[in-house]
Amino acid sequence: MLQDIRNLTPIEDVYLPGCLTILDDDYPKELFHLHYPPLVLYYVGNLSLLKKSKISIVGSRKPCDYAIAATRNLARRYQDEVIVSGLAKGIDAIAHLNSQKTIGILGCGIRRYYPYANKELIDEVKKKGLLLSEYPGMALPLSFHFPFRNRIIAALAERIYVMQASVKSGTMTTVKEALELGKDIRVLPFQLDDQRGEGNTILLSEGAMVIDRDEIAFLN
Repeated sequence: MLQDIRNLTPIEDVYLPGCLTILDDDYPKELFHLHYPPLVLYYVGNLSLLKKSKISIVGSRKPCDYAIAATRNLARRYQDEVIVSGLAKGIDAIAHLNSQKTIGILGCGIRRYYPYANKELIDEVKKKGLLLSEYPGMALPLSFHFPFRNRIIAALAERIYVMQASVKSGTMTTVKEALELGKDIRVLPFQLDDQRGEGNTILLSEGAMVIDRDEIAFLN
């Protein structure tokens, strides 16, 4: 975290951010269902993606090989869908990289690279998709920003795919928001004694749907 903050670098001015307010026609209507929809959204990229069918893929920053392979295949399976995620290391990054159309939600100012290790990914999302943040300019990636970011990820998507989650994690806060919004939650199953997917197992025991085997079948 400290190293990432030291490396916070402004996104080059060649990518000048735009601004949407809650009163604009292009403001995503899905966010009106939130208790506290963002009044302003800053963006770089293709706004038309907000009007297309969207799914969210979320999970651990340190995923196991099983979750990595399943995420890669899932993202490739849904090339016609817009994939929404949080631009974090791990599952988020894999989902963005393997999509054709993607929306990345930042937990910092729209002109910052965070985490810095994902600088190339963030640039790629700006080119082929859409970068969104409710935080202006060079706002820092403060810890309380990320639960707010997660509510946007949950609200935008029609379905939420949980690939790997611990019990106490950002992924589970996204799922909580999605449940309050009545979203379809689909979960990658883990063995019952596999603590790496403990959050997944709890969600399935509480009635979440298992990801269909065909959705994560091997793709060349």
